[in-house]
Amino acid sequence: MQETYKAEEIFKQFKEHSISEFFRRNSQMLGYSGRIRSLTTVVHEFSTNALDASEEAGILPEISVVLKELGEDKYSVEVSDNGPGIPQRIVGKALATILAGTKFHRYLQQRGQQGIGAAGCTLFSKITTGKFIHVRSSTEKESYECDITIDIKSNKPVVENLVKREGLQRGTSIQGEFANVKYERGEHGVYGYLKRTALSNPHAGITLREPDGNEVIFTRSSNELPKRPKEIKPHPLGIGVNDLVELAQRSDSRKVSSFLVETLSRVTPSKIAELRNITGNDIMEQDPKSLVWADAENLVKAFRAVKWIAPELDSLSTIGEKQIDVAIRSILNPKFLSVVERRPRVFRGGIPFVVEAGLAYGGMAGKEKKGEGGQRYAEGNVLRFANKVPLLFDGSNCAISEAANSIDWKRYGISNFEEEPVSVFVNLSSVYVPYAGVGKQAIAQEEELVDEIKLALMDCGRILQRYISGVKALASKETKYKTIMRYVGQLAADLGEITGKSSKQIEASLRILVESKYKVMEESGEGPAESEAENVAENGSDAEI
Repeated sequence: MQETYKAEEIFKQFKEHSISEFFRRNSQMLGYSGRIRSLTTVVHEFSTNALDASEEAGILPEISVVLKELGEDKYSVEVSDNGPGIPQRIVGKALATILAGTKFHRYLQQRGQQGIGAAGCTLFSKITTGKFIHVRSSTEKESYECDITIDIKSNKPVVENLVKREGLQRGTSIQGEFANVKYERGEHGVYGYLKRTALSNPHAGITLREPDGNEVIFTRSSNELPKRPKEIKPHPLGIGVNDLVELAQRSDSRKVSSFLVETLSRVTPSKIAELRNITGNDIMEQDPKSLVWADAENLVKAFRAVKWIAPELDSLSTIGEKQIDVAIRSILNPKFLSVVERRPRVFRGGIPFVVEAGLAYGGMAGKEKKGEGGQRYAEGNVLRFANKVPLLFDGSNCAISEAANSIDWKRYGISNFEEEPVSVFVNLSSVYVPYAGVGKQAIAQEEELVDEIKLALMDCGRILQRYISGVKALASKETKYKTIMRYVGQLAADLGEITGKSSKQIEASLRILVESKYKVMEESGEGPAESEAENVAENGSDAEI
């Protein structure tokens, strides 16, 4: 007979765990899976924090990343910046408390969103080496250094060896030791990540010192800071029932009507009147703290029945067409480049977003490969970004990859995307990026996002197609020119014998005639052809070739 157990016995082992303990057991959810990816994740988290802080303080970022190999699969990572620094009173919470920070609760475009990144690095250092991370920071009021780790059971910071310092350079430096990591100079390693960061952040100066001592400098290509995003209120069409109940519980307003005006964007007295007609006065006149689920549900339904002005766009900060053009030309040096910034759109009813796209062809564009004899060749690759942050992993689950893969590239002159020197650049800017996982390496395949990214790439593709068509037409023209010129000498000699005239004069006249017809130079080379092809791309396919 099967043995049975009482509820008290079954739940005897019931325990409450902290969020830190959960991520200790599931570190792969934070991006710590695989040695190369884990090291890249550490650099990613610290450098994005540095970029956000510097920009918010109005400072052109200077970021230094120093890697040292300490043993097999063990490295020291130091990331320094020239930002505003971290006040000493909150440094522990900022770097060693999961889900604490300045980003999660704000309706504002920032690279980080969840308050996990830096604390996740501190946690990863502890569980792989048992070491503290060392912090040096200087604000306008204080300078200090200390050692920090995380108490996993309580999700609380542990700060030791705090020392006040004088004369520290303004900014923050974070150094930690990490095991189960590996440095590799590839597309998915630290080098590839920082190279792409330089592409999407042309206003940042970035220096990488590799484990072998080699120094790589990604020079700032623009001295113009991006537009500083403005914190805005949530839009009524982006609010769910649970969101509305929680906001109401925190409100100090006396009535639901005034709560809606003060808390949500685009809610005016005239809109309140429309909502009253749908919901009645009972809801509008009650205390927000007494709002129950059914009332909130009715309000959300009413929101969807009213016509609203689109969300404010001050919360968005794009890279900008000009800056993308400068950055891609500086780093990839393509033969041709088209860049498009789409108009702002909304998804899930009320969350604003903007898609920027670029298509680079030739030069150093494409994913570098080496063939036989060490010869370099390229294949198409997709450079994915969210709020200017490179997304290197989980590409198959990403909205950007889905959009790029759904395009018939042959229509735009690219016969085989996998075998041509072409780079697709896409950046999605939004106050809320719907990542497919906690590791923030792929954008969820929301239909509105995929469609808008696809439209942006098609805009770029049409410009590229005109350029490629122009190049092919000019190449055909040059081939005909060379073929005819090959027989000019013989034709001149034969005509000279028939007419009795000088064969040299006839040849000179024939050369002038042929050159006036084809308007190309006899020498092979891409200069004149490319200039004319770019003119075709800019002025349209009907331009005379």
